[in-house]
Amino acid sequence: MVENVNNHLKKTGTWQRIFFMLLFAVILGFVRIMLWGIVLLQAASSLLTGSVNRNVMGFGRSLSEYVYRILLFLTYSSETMPFPFSNWVESSSLESRQN
Repeated sequence: MVENVNNHLKKTGTWQRIFFMLLFAVILGFVRIMLWGIVLLQAASSLLTGSVNRNVMGFGRSLSEYVYRILLFLTYSSETMPFPFSNWVESSSLESRQN
């Protein structure tokens, strides 16, 4: 049993994954701040112009997809590392999924 645990602790792939998980956890913190900025910007746009900003809305959608991909990676639900290690999801592809 102890030998089995020692073998698991020696796997470099596991340590690399943990390193990237920590990196993406830090990135997630910055992205949360950006998302709050988008929320406030859209609220201000709605109050001042009566409508939301379409460009900001598209960026918010793609940023939300990015958060989703990070969470999938952090929870071991996906082996694919999010941006910058894979492609960024464009908001146009997100819009086509919703329609």
